Amino acid sequence: QVQLVESGGGLVQAGGSLRLSCAASGVTFSSYVMGWFRQAPGKEREFVAAISRNGGSTNYADSLKGRFTISRDNAKSTMYLQMNNLKPEDTATYYCAASTKAWVTRIRESYGYWGHGTQVTVSS
Repeated sequence: QVQLVESGGGLVQAGGSLRLSCAASGVTFSSYVMGWFRQAPGKEREFVAAISRNGGSTNYADSLKGRFTISRDNAKSTMYLQMNNLKPEDTATYYCAASTKAWVTRIRESYGYWGHGTQVTVSS
């Protein structure tokens, strides 16, 4: 059974940093494209970043390039999202997701497995 568990969220001041983690179990982690999405109250869940199976290819939401960095450690079955220079508009629940697609994708429906999310709150 696939299980994805996010951690690392919390309350941070604007300009601060957080590192989210997503630990996977019940899967051959290196076989999955992985992604981060986020959902703010009253808004649609939106794409944040994705990474290929071997970590060699990444894709980011245009508005987040330069501030967020996605990475993975297949030996630890864990994915990360380093978030720097956080802004109040980054406040959301952040979800990790796994896709069986062979390529990096931004499409939410391409991800069949989801974690329960971790809350990130950025104060001004």
